[in-house]
Amino acid sequence: MSIMITTWSLEMTSPDDLRPAAEPPAEQDVRILRSQTPSPEFSRFLYTAVGGDLAWTDRLPWTYARWQEFLGRPGAETWVAYERGTPAGYVELDPQPEGVVEITYFGLLPAFRGRRIGGHLLSCGVARAWDLAGRWPQRPATKRVWLHTCTRDGEHAMSNYERRGFRLFETKVEEEPDVVAPGPWPGARPAT
Repeated sequence: MSIMITTWSLEMTSPDDLRPAAEPPAEQDVRILRSQTPSPEFSRFLYTAVGGDLAWTDRLPWTYARWQEFLGRPGAETWVAYERGTPAGYVELDPQPEGVVEITYFGLLPAFRGRRIGGHLLSCGVARAWDLAGRWPQRPATKRVWLHTCTRDGEHAMSNYERRGFRLFETKVEEEPDVVAPGPWPGARPAT
């Protein structure tokens, strides 16, 4: 069985486009840190924990070596939001040619959605995409930051991107397999 999926691609072409979200209240103790040591185990955990209920399945077959290769590229970065020491979500930056940075994955674990963390995490991730060359001198200055979202993503994804200053540049509608998202591991998805 298949379903029709709409995918929207959005971009920023200047760091001045970013409209940062307010930080969560201090009592939430939200911190955003870069995962500086590439860790396939940790990145796979984030990918499955955040995307398990959103039909993120494209990386499930990746081998350990494939994860290492992806994470070990100069300029590839993972920024993780922690609430009181617990991973709450992440944003993954993928450096591309000619000063382009894609936000390949962004999201929150289900228990942390609706807690005013997402806008703040996205704001920090976008700012880090714009200043990527400062941490990776072999990279050119960032000229464009882009991402895509689709009808399978969280209900607030598109509005969060637009509120942060992203502009739509492409819309595609395609038929895709109707996959059942397994949750963080097969059988983990709670019954509805």
